Amino acid sequence: MITPSYLKRGDLIGIVAPARRTSPEEMAPALEMIEARGFRIRLGEHLYAADRQFAGTDAQRAADVQRMIGDPEVRAILCARGGYGSVRLVDRIDWQALARDPKWIIGYSDVTVFHSHIHRHLGMETLHATMPLNFAQPGAEESLSSLWKALEGQLQGYTAPAHPLNRAGMAEGQLVGGNLSVLYSLMGSPSDLDVAGKILFIEDLDEYLYHIDRMMMNLKRNAWPDRIVGLMVGGMTQMNDNTVPFGRTAEEIIREAMEGFDIPLAFGFPAGHLADNRALMLGRRVQLSVNGIVEVRFE
Repeated sequence: MITPSYLKRGDLIGIVAPARRTSPEEMAPALEMIEARGFRIRLGEHLYAADRQFAGTDAQRAADVQRMIGDPEVRAILCARGGYGSVRLVDRIDWQALARDPKWIIGYSDVTVFHSHIHRHLGMETLHATMPLNFAQPGAEESLSSLWKALEGQLQGYTAPAHPLNRAGMAEGQLVGGNLSVLYSLMGSPSDLDVAGKILFIEDLDEYLYHIDRMMMNLKRNAWPDRIVGLMVGGMTQMNDNTVPFGRTAEEIIREAMEGFDIPLAFGFPAGHLADNRALMLGRRVQLSVNGIVEVRFE
């Protein structure tokens, strides 16, 4: 597994928008925070472009990502926000250029496309972490602190509270995953995630409960529960229901789908579409211990 170099003060962070469009006003607080931390910033040429809901055309957004990958000064690439659109770029980008000059790719939600593709094809660690749109969100202090720790090589792990749906156990393996809906959408594609022998993290936002059930059924039919050694469930945020209720919460749907698979389960982990969205080093080997509290230790 390739680990990009950790950052030091004065290093250059590139900011791109591979999905939904953004504005200077939305980015301003984050840019101040990044500079206050001691880093320099390079904005993508089309960061504030607009094409329908996207931050410019597919070609413009892909070009921004490619330029940051190829810029020897840039040591980390921070995605401005999520939304939808990264999958439209993934096959336009020369990812082997990233293998020649490894640098951190940072984001969550829609950025799961990049995390999954890079893990499968490059064997390189990436950061599932907060994005500039969320930096100034109330309650986001731990999110930002964990991002800086991860980028600077100081992130050792987390302790999370017990959850009634947890299943006790211990596991060790590479941490992979991200947004459940995006992972589901990548199945069968060249960006499909290899989960064998790994600890899977999932989270989601604004999905109907029956969609969560359908996705979990697909994971089961693709033998993911058979192949993973542990499961961490982050925020299942702002779920929707039908007029006739589904009758389970998102967490209960996931727990039910994991019956019969004797691996540790950790629910309520503080990552995902939450103010407290802790950075996760995807691709890094971790030790997961679920015994009342949840302990995650990065090796």
